[in-house]
Parts: sequence; structure tokens; C-alpha cells
Amino acid sequence: MPRKQDRTAQRFGAHMSIAGGLHNACTAGVEVGCDCLQVFVKNQRQWAAPPLTDEAIRTWKRAVRQTGLSPVVAHDSYLINLASPDNAARNKSMDAFIDELTRCEALGIRYLVMHPGAHMGEGEEAGLRRIVGSFNAIHKSTAGYKVRTLLETTAGQGTALGYRFEHLAGILDGVADGERMDVCFDTCHVFAAGYDFRHEDKYEAMVADFDRLIGTRRVKCFHMNDSKRACGSRVDRHDHVGQGKLGRAGFKHIINDRRFARTAKILETPKGEDGKGRSLDRLNLQRMRRMIR
Repeated sequence: MPRKQDRTAQRFGAHMSIAGGLHNACTAGVEVGCDCLQVFVKNQRQWAAPPLTDEAIRTWKRAVRQTGLSPVVAHDSYLINLASPDNAARNKSMDAFIDELTRCEALGIRYLVMHPGAHMGEGEEAGLRRIVGSFNAIHKSTAGYKVRTLLETTAGQGTALGYRFEHLAGILDGVADGERMDVCFDTCHVFAAGYDFRHEDKYEAMVADFDRLIGTRRVKCFHMNDSKRACGSRVDRHDHVGQGKLGRAGFKHIINDRRFARTAKILETPKGEDGKGRSLDRLNLQRMRRMIR
């Protein structure tokens, strides 16, 4: 079993709203106790958005610098599907993803998380080939960019790809400029996809499998979400840390694994307040910190 962690090495954060300006997410993150942060860089439910102004970029960078939040991760639009069998829809998705990469580059954001895509009934192999082809075209249009794409593990709901480690490995191996890409490991998604890592031996077996196929060094971010649905349900429903079907044990294994000591661990759990008026983000962050041995 990996050795115990240095408590100061851990970086915990949450996805925060950009309502009223990107910089507001930094303020909100600090208020609930974040060390790191995830944001959208535009409205995630619309294809187009106004260009970033120079003032917005300066204000954002100043807020990141002053709050010390690091790393800062972005998540792409839910509309993007690089596996679509419809050429027009796939081209629209590629343009939208290039726009997101460009925004991240301008803002100095290190990582852009994305769901690989859904094959829409055309089959997994065809969908994976389209994702690889899409990224090859995207990378040609963004040569020299420093921002890295993080392929997110998915629950496999519907025809979504990325619910098996083999899917991600195939994409990373197939893309010509694959060194520009790494992985975001979502605990809810992986559990719902059928990987049961609540027990230590199963956790170690899962990580060994991931390391063999992809490499643990390529995990640059965790989404720390419990699951409302059972292991193998392939249903993506997030719950509060330790309060879903995954439970505390699955989180403890990750938090106390020295291989992931400095990997950002970010909440995407339901927002709001508890019955005592306390921020649910703050409570979830506290739960994770208390799990450090």
C-alpha cells in the first residue's frame, strides 16, 4: 500500500460559478475553502459566446494570483461531441473545442477537461476513431498551445465513450500529438461504469490496471464525486462525498495514495446549504481533508 501523505501536499477544490465574471469564481472558491479550482470559461450550454476582453483576462489573472488557487482547471461545454457521426455536428464541436482551448490559453489555464464523446449508435470503434481524427485536426489548429486536454472518465451513460480505461488508452495512443493530453479521473463515473474500488485490494487492482493501460502519471485531476447509483449502473448522478453508494472508503484510498499526493481533487457535488446554513462545498471539502491519515 502506498505510504501515508504529507497533509500539506493535498490540493482540494470545487467547480465554482462564473456568474458576473470569471474572477468571481476565485472569490467564491476561497470563501468555501478551496486550494484549487474548476470553472467553465463560457456558458457551457451555448455554442457561442462573446470573445474575452483584455480587461476580463487581466481581472481573471489578478484574481488567480491574489487568491493563490492552483491548479485552475476548466471544463468544456456539454454540447461538444467529437465522436458524432454527423459531419456538420462534429465540425461544430471541433470549432467549439478550439474556441475553449483558445480561451484557456489566453487565461493561462493549465488544463481543459472534456468528455470524449458519444458514438450515437454507430458503435464504439467508429466513435473512438472519430475522436482521434477530431483531435488530430484540433491540434493542427492549435499548434504551440500550452493548455493540455484532460480526457475525463465517464459513467458510460447512453452511448458515451470513455467508461473503460481501454477507451482512453486508445485515444491517447491514437492521437498523433497525444503528449498534449492527459486524464481526469471522476470517482462517480468510474464507480458507475463498473469499477468497484471500495475495498483496498480492488482499489489496488484498479489502479494497477489503469497504470498498465495509461499510466498513473497521466492523472492530472480528480473529480471527487460520490454516486447516487450502484456500481455498474452506468448512470451519472453525483452525490456528496461519503454519502452515496461509493462511500467514504473509495475516497480514502485516493486521498491517502502517495502517487496522487499533488493531484488536484475537485468537487462537482450538488450546491447549496445544509439545514444549518453551511455551504455544502465547504462541508464536502472538510470531509475530504478529515480523511487524510
